Amino acid sequence: MPEPIGLSKPNLPHNAGMTQAPDTNLGATEPAAPPDANQLAIARQAILDAERQVYGYELFDRSKPAGTAYTAASDAEMLFNVLSFAGNEAVSGKKTVFINCTHESLAGGHLELVQPDRVVLEVPPIANEVPEDIANRAVMLGELRKRGFRLAFNQTVLKRAYAPWLPLASYIKLELNQIAPQTLELLVRHAQNNNTSATIVAEKVETQEQFEKCLKYGVKLFQGYWFAKPTVVQTNTVRPAQATIIQLINLVRKQATTGEIEELLKKDPTLSFNLLRFINSAGFGLNVEITSFRHAVMLLGLKKLFRWAALLMTTSKAGGAPPAVGTTAVVRGRLMELLAGDLALPQDDIDNCFVVGVFSLLDVMLGVPMPKALESVSLPQPVVDALLSRIGPYAEMLKLTEACETADEQAFARGATALALTNHQVNWAHLNALAWADSME
Repeated sequence: MPEPIGLSKPNLPHNAGMTQAPDTNLGATEPAAPPDANQLAIARQAILDAERQVYGYELFDRSKPAGTAYTAASDAEMLFNVLSFAGNEAVSGKKTVFINCTHESLAGGHLELVQPDRVVLEVPPIANEVPEDIANRAVMLGELRKRGFRLAFNQTVLKRAYAPWLPLASYIKLELNQIAPQTLELLVRHAQNNNTSATIVAEKVETQEQFEKCLKYGVKLFQGYWFAKPTVVQTNTVRPAQATIIQLINLVRKQATTGEIEELLKKDPTLSFNLLRFINSAGFGLNVEITSFRHAVMLLGLKKLFRWAALLMTTSKAGGAPPAVGTTAVVRGRLMELLAGDLALPQDDIDNCFVVGVFSLLDVMLGVPMPKALESVSLPQPVVDALLSRIGPYAEMLKLTEACETADEQAFARGATALALTNHQVNWAHLNALAWADSME
């Protein structure tokens, strides 16, 4: 057997293809993260229509410790987490999501990353109710409406001082625990008869009597403990190291080419995984699945890519995933890409081979079984077949790639023969893949 088979480096595990938990030596040079460092928890409470069918969900971030101050960045981070980490379909399905906002974050650029028709922005009142401040904020809120966002306000918007906001309301949420029962009908009528076409939402509904009264008065949507308490959707996340994100930000700032940005994405599985998951989320609003890093960069554009990277930076940690796992994944992806090129496969298949290799350790990086890991990213079926069952057009190449790591001579021989590749072709591609992975360091 030619010598390069089983080539090893200090950070290249021999059995990295196994689905069990990663070797405890992986990443041992970095301080261990807390057990829940990559745990994301999003609470959702259903908003129901008069037939008690789910209309949408209000979302709350439950990842932070109790008592954490609510800041301008927190709702931006939560919305980003929902789109990028939480498995968007698991959180909201195809339903509308209601997100609590601050006025500072409403003016932030992160909303440029969101498809407006899926999101309702819940706008709080202004503490001092200064008419000039209310009028100034109305201009900003009007711009959000022009961009297609729907706005929700609580009953404060019915005050005379908030008259500039009222025409902008898509929803008015009446908090029943703050309204005297004898004035509820009057307040509902007031909301219905003002200069607004807003849908009324009864919030904090806790009894059947409250529900039936609101229904009688013409309220259309309902939310509260009487229907359901918030449920929590939890998921593990894999977040790139901040140093890698800084590289991406610097590339964008210097107006790098799509090819240069794609090169960086291909060298960091965690970065590319997060980008594909984000751009294929329902919140981004595409009707087709994107599996090419180049295509993702072109669709997003430099401005939105910068916004995305900046937000990702705020949710990432200094260390990132254990380096051995990431390096092994990158070597696999590059090796499969080079072998696919030697076989003169079409470009789409070459791209898919890279994705198979680089995501073949996604279960290790996320710390969950591969089927669960693949729920959070959209991939072509042949890619999924190779990753889950080692079947399909890319399976033999993945097996051969794994054999290169383990020095399994029989598996190597079977794979090379099945693909009609010579030992020299495979070894040369392996050496080039190792060198290419080294270049990212």
